[in-house]
Amino acid sequence: MQVTVTTWNINSVRFRIDLVAKFIKAVRPDILCLQETKCPDDRFPRKRFKRLGYEHVALNGQKGHHGVVVLSRLPFEATTIRDYGGKSDCRHISVMLGERAGLKDPITLHNFYVPAGGDVPDPAVNAKFAHKLTFLDEMRASETLRPPASTRAIIVGDLNVAPLECDVWSHKQLLSVVSHTPVECQKLLGVQKAGNWIDAVRGFVPEPTKLYTWWSYRSPDWTKSNKGRRLDHIWTSDMLADRVAAIAVAKDYRSARRPSDHVPVTATLEL
Repeated sequence: MQVTVTTWNINSVRFRIDLVAKFIKAVRPDILCLQETKCPDDRFPRKRFKRLGYEHVALNGQKGHHGVVVLSRLPFEATTIRDYGGKSDCRHISVMLGERAGLKDPITLHNFYVPAGGDVPDPAVNAKFAHKLTFLDEMRASETLRPPASTRAIIVGDLNVAPLECDVWSHKQLLSVVSHTPVECQKLLGVQKAGNWIDAVRGFVPEPTKLYTWWSYRSPDWTKSNKGRRLDHIWTSDMLADRVAAIAVAKDYRSARRPSDHVPVTATLEL
């Protein structure tokens, strides 16, 4: 059984619904995880997604900021929402797929939107950065994110950290820039290590090859400068690591009309 999972920070699902529809028609992922939906649950465009084939929707959204959703062609067994960092700011949702989805062994999928952290990498003067560090600490400490060796699980999302030197256009120039500071990188890699998570994307594009999923709106010509960062991730538990058959980063969507500053990342799993 082949299952495709896409993660994409869409930066307003209603504003970019046509762009999402274009991607869906081209790629047709079985499961689509969006972040930064910026949409309360009662205003989410369920009908449009249902017409596109996604009858199963797990929402955690609010007006104007943040928000995550899992859209699926496959039915869920359960849905869970957890708050991290001491705030109820709609940054996590998880689903469990099992027999109803045709799976003999269940899979738990977590969709995260880790706080961006503002511009100043000092928690003493920047509350947003302090919140980000606390959020990552709680992810590392969470028993939910430490799946047993026999468990099949996935973490996807905009984790808002580019942890490796080859995840940014210039390691030296970005060491003091939020998303690539040593403390953030250490904490995100700590989350990965604590749960024995496998970086599926780097399994297919290993270090030291440069790879990005985000390019700033501030760049007048992102293709020419190519000053990107890899902020969007797909991790699997060890039980699923050898089931990842392909990874695709849809870079062209950064050049779409009114694009998100992130692009879709898709994993194909052979289950």
